[in-house]
Amino acid sequence: MSGLTLAVDVQYDDARGTGRVGGLWFAAWTDTAPAFEAVVEVADVAPYRPGRFYLRELPCVEAMLSHGPPPGLIVVDGYVDLGPARPGLGRHLHAACGLPVVGVAKTRFRSAAPVELLRGASTRPLYVTAAGLPVEAAADAIRRMAGPHRMPDLLKRVDQLARGLVSPQPSSPP
Repeated sequence: MSGLTLAVDVQYDDARGTGRVGGLWFAAWTDTAPAFEAVVEVADVAPYRPGRFYLRELPCVEAMLSHGPPPGLIVVDGYVDLGPARPGLGRHLHAACGLPVVGVAKTRFRSAAPVELLRGASTRPLYVTAAGLPVEAAADAIRRMAGPHRMPDLLKRVDQLARGLVSPQPSSPP
């Protein structure tokens, strides 16, 4: 895994049909601060359709790709695969951009086969899946991320960016 990693998260305003994408780039899994971060507003987001979430989320994640340096790997909030022969957001993103994708989910999806990862003192695991790299390597990378809690600090930060709870730090893309 070389180059910058892009972590992304998306929040939706269903009343307006829009999405807000938070993105941050970092150089090393142990980084405590992002190298660059951005927020992108996406208009005309597809409505939620059970089992077709990627149709809503994928265009939002793709919109973030043009707002910073080209990543070598992408971390998404969710699953790469939902089960055997059931591609999730991460698998569709991997097919669309050709980059390795790591999925980090907070809740268990019954038919998925993630690596369960305990961090900090938490007794609730994170669920890690991957495309384009071994899932064990992906889980080890998430394990090494900075922060003492269940959710790594940078993944918590990208969630806050997407929710509009914090503003991107001013900087130029590396």
